[in-house]
Amino acid sequence: MVRWRSGTVTAVRRRWAGAVELDVALPDGASMRALAYPELVGDPVPGDRVLLNAGALLMGLGTGGYALVVALPDRLPADPPQAGDTRDAGHLVKARYTPLQPIMLGVDEEASPHHALLAAVDDLDGLPVVTADLHSALPAILAGIHADAPRARVAYLLTDGGALPAWFSRTLDGLRDALVGTVSVGQAFGGDLEAATLHTGLLAARHVLRADVAIVAQGPGNLGTGTRWGFSGVAVGEAVNAVAVLGGRPVGSLRISDADARPRHQGVSHHSLTAYGRVALAPAELVVPDGLPPELAARVDTALAPLADRHTLVRVGTTGLDAALRALPVRLSTMGRGLDADHAYFLAAAAAGRHAAALLG
Repeated sequence: MVRWRSGTVTAVRRRWAGAVELDVALPDGASMRALAYPELVGDPVPGDRVLLNAGALLMGLGTGGYALVVALPDRLPADPPQAGDTRDAGHLVKARYTPLQPIMLGVDEEASPHHALLAAVDDLDGLPVVTADLHSALPAILAGIHADAPRARVAYLLTDGGALPAWFSRTLDGLRDALVGTVSVGQAFGGDLEAATLHTGLLAARHVLRADVAIVAQGPGNLGTGTRWGFSGVAVGEAVNAVAVLGGRPVGSLRISDADARPRHQGVSHHSLTAYGRVALAPAELVVPDGLPPELAARVDTALAPLADRHTLVRVGTTGLDAALRALPVRLSTMGRGLDADHAYFLAAAAAGRHAAALLG
């Protein structure tokens, strides 16, 4: 449940699109680092009293080391300029029935300028869509796409398995100029476009943003329980099904590592094997990077052999991908490991991007 704290802002630290980092002094003299989303709670300044949800921070969970600002109780933000008793500015509720549920304009609802278009389309026209179970794969996939197709229009679909606000992701903020837009789907919000489901989000990426390639991945903060089915990345398999039913071309980015200390994530992670092997009912093109260390390559081949009955295993060369990864404008990190510490992971994601670029013809 919620662990509440109340404190006073003592300093405003970093800012990025949609978020501001704060130092907050507590009544007992302790200090907490906190994160506020100004679109939800207003823009805090030193001296403001803030109410915090500190539970995940106190437990050491993957919130980036933040308590989250719930309200500025003494200085509430003004109401949005639109009338609050009509649907003219949208009625798509995200984070539904939580105390901070925002009401957004959905890309396909009646008040949207894109409603007529999205009511008429029902197909992705062969759009290559790269699916990944961790947010950390996003920049590496993008690097692989743009290494071979630098002018490709790439859209990102933010699913709701991790952080719901797109604003939480500093990675996404740093990649903004390299994407044609972000579509937040399901309970996620804060993208350039909002969609109720992954299906409408994919159609919006193709027909509204005019994307050449799309990437589907959850926000930061993967949830895992150490069981076969209890992880938020299982939705990757469902994403494959959504892409296929809409006439897209699913490209699977595999979670490959020889650096993760947990046996279930060594070689091909059990997350990938479950999502693609059990949940994805439609075939995908699963990308295996060349150039892996021999022992890791053998382990990967053995793990993927049972998936070859349903999916197509595609080997992709990796020449030039390391340089593309190092040229990214954002820091690469997965589970606290950077590019050199978990090279195979990022190389596999970049190879998936390269394969998607090759499908553009």
